[in-house]
Amino acid sequence: MTDSIAEQPFSAATMRRTSITDIAFRYGLLIVLLVLIAVSQALYPRFLDPQNIKNILSQNAPLGIVAVGMTLVMITRGFDLSVGATYAAGATVFASLAVAGWPLWAAGAATLVVGLLAGLINGTIITRVNVNPFVATLGTTSAFSGLALLYSNSSPFVVSDKAFSFIGRGSVLGLPVSIWILGAVLVVGEFVLRKTVYGRSLYAIGGNDEAARLAGLPTALLRTSTYVICGVCASLGGMIIASRLSIGQADIGSSMALDSIAVVVIGGTSLMGGEGSVWRSAIGLLIVAVLTNLLDSLAVDSNYQLVIKGTIVVAAVALDAFARSRR
Repeated sequence: MTDSIAEQPFSAATMRRTSITDIAFRYGLLIVLLVLIAVSQALYPRFLDPQNIKNILSQNAPLGIVAVGMTLVMITRGFDLSVGATYAAGATVFASLAVAGWPLWAAGAATLVVGLLAGLINGTIITRVNVNPFVATLGTTSAFSGLALLYSNSSPFVVSDKAFSFIGRGSVLGLPVSIWILGAVLVVGEFVLRKTVYGRSLYAIGGNDEAARLAGLPTALLRTSTYVICGVCASLGGMIIASRLSIGQADIGSSMALDSIAVVVIGGTSLMGGEGSVWRSAIGLLIVAVLTNLLDSLAVDSNYQLVIKGTIVVAAVALDAFARSRR
């Protein structure tokens, strides 16, 4: 009886500590973001200027769109290193078709189909041929890049049509179009994951693929669909960057794969699958975007920036491992 009473305060304290820890892991990203914004404003007084905020969001819109697709892939315990090549291919195809005189809506639709096919190839190799996602997408990265270079004859497509720059540099209601597109993709992605049977099925596959299969889920089809969505997101991001620069070339986006993975990992999506969300990836995007803007504003050497970003990614992965070990 005495032992039972003595243990009660300890149990209550343990529960409180556990609750605080859970809250810290769940909302710690928001705290990090707010602290980073405060530091940025202190070091760079024009940071919160509305135009600077628009620039930050617009410049990082393609990365954020790709990160949404990557989030879905990683929730199912997948990986896609080919998004950079698909991103470059999307920019190249979109610009080339515009130069050829295609209506922009038709050029955009064709570009999205290119991304869809790239994702379908990745998903088929991974789920039907049973090739490891890392190896499969590493191979398709080379293949897609080579095809884009062959298609463009290793030359850029320069677009002179002013209408071509609308989605990259145009504005609607005072906000850049690219921000509207990013917002729409984020909202749809979060809704799909949280409110649909499809989204819940992706979590189930990431948590335990075999159990999901035995429960009757078409795991191969669902996993393939995430690569298709990721490919479409990458080609859409390529369209935006081509529109912004009025040029499409096959050698852009070399860091897109690592950057998008960094955003998703920093956002808390587990490399082991079954955990993650689009809203957390959005916070990860903002952290990376704010940090990059601050370092650029302070004229920090790009090499040091790589070191800082790499350290943050490693810390995020270590935090994920620590959180899992506690659970």
